[in-house]
Amino acid sequence: AEVSTQSTGGISRDSVHKHRKTGGKKPNIRKKRKFELGRPAANTKMGPKRIRPVRTMGGNRKFRALRLDSGNFAWASEGTTRKTRIMDVVYNASNNELVRTKTLVKNCIIQIDATPFRQWYEAHYGVTAGRKKRVEEKPEEEVKKSNHVQRKIDGRKADSKIGQLLDDQFNTGRLYACVASRPGQSGRCDGYILEGKELEFYLKKIRMKKSK
Repeated sequence: AEVSTQSTGGISRDSVHKHRKTGGKKPNIRKKRKFELGRPAANTKMGPKRIRPVRTMGGNRKFRALRLDSGNFAWASEGTTRKTRIMDVVYNASNNELVRTKTLVKNCIIQIDATPFRQWYEAHYGVTAGRKKRVEEKPEEEVKKSNHVQRKIDGRKADSKIGQLLDDQFNTGRLYACVASRPGQSGRCDGYILEGKELEFYLKKIRMKKSK
């Protein structure tokens, strides 16, 4: 149902105020009802976690996230998930204003900290994610592994290839991700890392936006 703010104030999701399909106006046969109510948008921003519970129909609860700074993000091709920091909002298909104000909503494209995923990748495959090796960093002392663990890691190395675009992002320390949860409803900002054709699509969109 369409959300409307009528002259009496308040947000309503009723269809009583709408015209008929033929264009005729419907008479007001009743006042507003509680089950037709709407609530103001959460407009979740980036910042230290601030969540407010909202009492809803049937005594259930929604969790209105006002500020969030981290979430759980899945790396689908590797079948792993890590909690990581949200760094920036870079693209939103519905509204550029939501990018300017850095508002977190479902399906917006954000940048997240790559560190937890890089650490997992290096521990799992024994290979560094990202091609450029930083010269200034001193080589860390290798932790001695048992023969059994070493054989397991060596067996995985054949499957350790990741896409070129994703590999390049590990050098910058940030990964592009898509928000899959609804921060204003569940109080969480969870999602998945962009890969393959989907990553190509959004990189193209972001480049087009910057060139305008």
